[in-house]
Amino acid sequence: MSELSNLDQYIRNIPDFPIPGIQFKDITPLLAHGPAFNEVITTFTQRYADQKIDAIVGIESRGFIFSAPVAINLGLGLVPIRKPGKLPHHTLSVEYELEYGSNRLEIHRDAIRPGARVVLIDDLLATGGTVGAACHLLEQLGAEIVETAFVIELAFLDGRTRLGNRPVYSLLRY
Repeated sequence: MSELSNLDQYIRNIPDFPIPGIQFKDITPLLAHGPAFNEVITTFTQRYADQKIDAIVGIESRGFIFSAPVAINLGLGLVPIRKPGKLPHHTLSVEYELEYGSNRLEIHRDAIRPGARVVLIDDLLATGGTVGAACHLLEQLGAEIVETAFVIELAFLDGRTRLGNRPVYSLLRY
């Protein structure tokens, strides 16, 4: 049974979260529905199975939910990109703007070898600020970003533009 044709039924809209004016796309119903969650992981896994990927990269925190099982399924390591102060070794960091504020991301300086082919997975592409910052970190380390992948893309916010020529794949577009 394929859940993808009805995957959006597992995405809940939460108005005015985390601040007034934001329509939050809540993935917790999708996570709670085993077949739908499995379909997302299986789809990502099959997409990257034959692409000679060296590592899967996940962005804190919801990106970890999807990137970790994909990395396991592909027999690859997981590289975490985290919020400030969460990584214990030497880090590289970048500050970026969100649609409702600013933040910073960090990666271990030795997390990726130059020339490594990576897929960056997160739950949502909105304005592209977070994933754009993550791509900047990876490229500073010499990684080749094969694709950025998302469960949800808020197309009306045009986050793809911020990613330039980097390939984007999303399961659901709103």
